[in-house]
Amino acid sequence: MHNEEKILVNVTPNETRVAWVENGVLQEVWVERANKRGLVGNIYMGKVDRVLPGMQAAFINIGLERAAFLHVSDVCHQALGCEDEQCEDIAKLLHPGQKIMVQVVKDPLGSKGARITMQVTIPSRMLVYMPIEKTLGVSQKIDSSEERERLREVVKQIPEFESSEGGFIVRTVAEGVDFHEMRADMMYLQRLWGDIQEKTRASRKPTIIYEDLPLYLRILRDVPMDQIEKIRVDSTETLKKMQGFVEMYVPECLNRLGLYQGERPIFDLYNIEEEIQTALHKRVNLKSGGYLIIDQTEAMTTIDVNTGAFVGHKNLEETIYRTNLEATQAIARQLRLRNLGGIIILDFIDMEDKQHQQHVLSALEKELAKDRVKTSISSISSLGLVEMTRKRTRESLERTLCEPCPVCSGRGSVKTAETVAYEIFREITRMARSFDALQYRVIAAESVVSQIMDEESSSVAELEAFLNKSIRFQAESSYAAEQYDVVMM
Repeated sequence: MHNEEKILVNVTPNETRVAWVENGVLQEVWVERANKRGLVGNIYMGKVDRVLPGMQAAFINIGLERAAFLHVSDVCHQALGCEDEQCEDIAKLLHPGQKIMVQVVKDPLGSKGARITMQVTIPSRMLVYMPIEKTLGVSQKIDSSEERERLREVVKQIPEFESSEGGFIVRTVAEGVDFHEMRADMMYLQRLWGDIQEKTRASRKPTIIYEDLPLYLRILRDVPMDQIEKIRVDSTETLKKMQGFVEMYVPECLNRLGLYQGERPIFDLYNIEEEIQTALHKRVNLKSGGYLIIDQTEAMTTIDVNTGAFVGHKNLEETIYRTNLEATQAIARQLRLRNLGGIIILDFIDMEDKQHQQHVLSALEKELAKDRVKTSISSISSLGLVEMTRKRTRESLERTLCEPCPVCSGRGSVKTAETVAYEIFREITRMARSFDALQYRVIAAESVVSQIMDEESSSVAELEAFLNKSIRFQAESSYAAEQYDVVMM
């Protein structure tokens, strides 16, 4: 192996964390909490709540807090027994109260409910089963066309494939496997689908039919094991479950799996804890002295590249070019580490040289090719911007570990003491016009009261004279910067 790649699994009763380390550097991290397990891959028996012809979509009750969103493009005509497969009118396909089987493709994000599809797929180690569509595909990530064709022929020779109503996609990890391994995987998927159908027939209300594997097993299923040299787990119980899974599906990897018994916590290795904390900050420093500023919003993520302290050795254009080149590696890594998805705008430093622009774009494409998540990028615009998308199925690391600041409500800034002081004066004036009080008491943060008593004392005197009322101020250490109360006495 050219690169030393490891998977480290940290397990506590309420949380599982998995880190992918390459050459001693953290590349990806996944977090799953017992009370907030991701829903992607889960299959539900749902009931149509509302059909919205204007949006060509429907809201489906699947037993969660918020109704799930189903677009007409994700409706399965075969599952509905619809003969007109060209029909794209949601009102003709679905109606309120109708029961349908659906699968979550995107977790609830922010205020949005889960995104679902009727095109159900069930993944195993080497195959993805599509029970409703009779087809056969092979992952394009397998570089060799000869190997893709060999795998296609292997699947066609399996008796269960011929008798199957559904179809299969051969996954990247199946490269090099033989007939018997592939058949075992196929038989497992077909048994699982039979169980799902049985549960579906027995269900009378919106409920979960099939739950995807927990994080520590999904990693074994989805990560290409040929790239991983070691997998270390700090929980004996979890290790046993992972060993059982590996013995069944990837026995050749059993010797790579082991218990971590070091004195230091497993995530202290390779500074993983520190890297996670850094990934929650906006600023990412580059080795050259330049830096990135990463801003994540509901609509999109922006990444700004800056030269910072890097002045280069030749000229400004060369400095900009070197900074942008270095930034491509950092950007690709941060996208994976932070699990950023959706629309992403990259603001590279403006380059005059067209050849430099092309080199930077090529370097970015090369780095993004290492990402297991699907990405697509545009060319550099006249403003030095690159628009890209990265498939988003789960919440980002920040949204998983953090919540909006209760002081600034997620704005990232708070009002100055001066601004709050003037708001208090306006509030007192407003109250004086509506109510008759003997005097007013203002309770506010210490910084605000200090601002009023020191810098705004003359304003207070003028306001008291204007209202012919006295105003008293009380500093409260527990009050946030923007928090205050005006009490009539």
